[in-house]
Amino acid sequence: MKAEDLAARVHEWIEGDPDPITRSELTELLSAQAWEELADRFADTLEFGTAGLRGIDGGGPNRMNLAVVTRATFGLAEFLTSQDIRGPVVVGRDARERSLDYFDATIEVLAAAGFEVQCFPDPIPTPIVAFAARELEALAAVVITASHNPPEYNGYKVYNQHGSQIVPPTDQEIAHAIAMAPPASMIARSRETVVSLDQEIVERYLNAIARPTEPALAIAYTPLHGVGGKYARSVLERSGHNVSIAKDQFRPDPEFPSVRFPNPEEPGAMDEVMELGLEVSADLVMANDPDADRLAVGSPARGMLTGNDLGVLLIDGVLSRWSSEATPIVASTVVSTPMARLVAEDRGAHFAETLTGFKWIWSAVLALTDEGVGEFAMGFEEALGYSVSPVVRDKDGLSASAMVGLIASELARDGLTLWDRLAELFSEFGTWRSTQRSIVRTGPDGHEQLVKAVDGIASRPPSELAGRTVTGLVDFRSGEEQRPGWLPNTDMVILHVESGRVVVRPSGTEPKLKVYVDLASPDEADLVALADAAVSGLEI
Repeated sequence: MKAEDLAARVHEWIEGDPDPITRSELTELLSAQAWEELADRFADTLEFGTAGLRGIDGGGPNRMNLAVVTRATFGLAEFLTSQDIRGPVVVGRDARERSLDYFDATIEVLAAAGFEVQCFPDPIPTPIVAFAARELEALAAVVITASHNPPEYNGYKVYNQHGSQIVPPTDQEIAHAIAMAPPASMIARSRETVVSLDQEIVERYLNAIARPTEPALAIAYTPLHGVGGKYARSVLERSGHNVSIAKDQFRPDPEFPSVRFPNPEEPGAMDEVMELGLEVSADLVMANDPDADRLAVGSPARGMLTGNDLGVLLIDGVLSRWSSEATPIVASTVVSTPMARLVAEDRGAHFAETLTGFKWIWSAVLALTDEGVGEFAMGFEEALGYSVSPVVRDKDGLSASAMVGLIASELARDGLTLWDRLAELFSEFGTWRSTQRSIVRTGPDGHEQLVKAVDGIASRPPSELAGRTVTGLVDFRSGEEQRPGWLPNTDMVILHVESGRVVVRPSGTEPKLKVYVDLASPDEADLVALADAAVSGLEI
């Protein structure tokens, strides 16, 4: 795009931007003739998808900002109006830098559009907003959050009238309404129908997810500077445990000063709570990510459990306590360990495999429930996401912490730990190990390169990897008519090998090609060799 054309687009956006912060930011970039930076900000519009919006804060249509949030909420209001359904809209937020501004815009645009808005006045964990949406029979819910992304990010997450995340075609319909929205400065805002929710709804949530048990465990906990701290402490203490807090990380802080990346999976993120665990002789260490929808678990003596390890332990624990006469339904994603299916089906559950994300997990659960297949038992994905209570139709790191505490406490009665139980499961189902590799391709043709790499491995699959015969290939780029609705077409290929598999897919939120490798082998070197062979075989 020529500089004069780009400048004209920037001026037009500034005129419709109601935020003096981003107007000034863009004006300064124009004055500095920062064409490369401006071209990136105006190359596209931040895409509204099944996860809502997620991006770096800043001015322009390809960033998270007040104008984008205002227009997104206008589009959401238009969509909800077209559905001819009644009910409130629930809104919450995390504690990130601009979250309050985006929260105010969301509630005020919805109110001006004629909706009753029931909102949490203070920062709140995402699972509590999802809980409130169901409890209050809301027709939608919005959470302003970027979950575990770095400080410069923010996001806009949408739930439907069932209390679960939106899935296609709802996201496309909302995106179309957003595209038709006027400039943000022309969109009406009001607080006339806004109601603040009080502590009573939070108490209902905490009472619903607590899992009282004996003996008490000593648990060291951190919210990683997020909003989960006081809620996690409350539910764990209500469940009977003794909780020690990583004090420097307890208060919500949008800068996340003690961690480079506020994700419990990242190197160093668990250092402080591990040190605390050593000091207090903790049985377990636990961490939530900043919006408390994920959970990490470890111990000072044994290190961290992987997301897959904890998922398998939860499947085993939930199903061993199953008391309903209905068939339990367990759902997990295609990139989570194959061991999940083995354990679930051995325990009598109906197992559903879905695309990545809890929007698909709960889409599968709700569809199977409607079909009379059974009742929800649990869902999980390898990225520390667990759903263990039917009161929240999304991943929930708070209810998961209570369930883990219950399982670990009952094991302790027999002198066992989570790691002992995992070893027993490995003996029964094979020692499944998993690893992940990422290949980054940035620039204007980066995504195209990633998609071509998937095409290459699908059209020319290897006959063997690291000495293991490739026994089959599943190409998810076509054939959705033969699959359930929670497995639509997507850029993903699975190579099945002896005792394992390799999954290749572009990330939905980052310029990365992700390679997931799962192998039933007690030798970590076998897993590494398979991952190396899979990556070296990609045409990228």
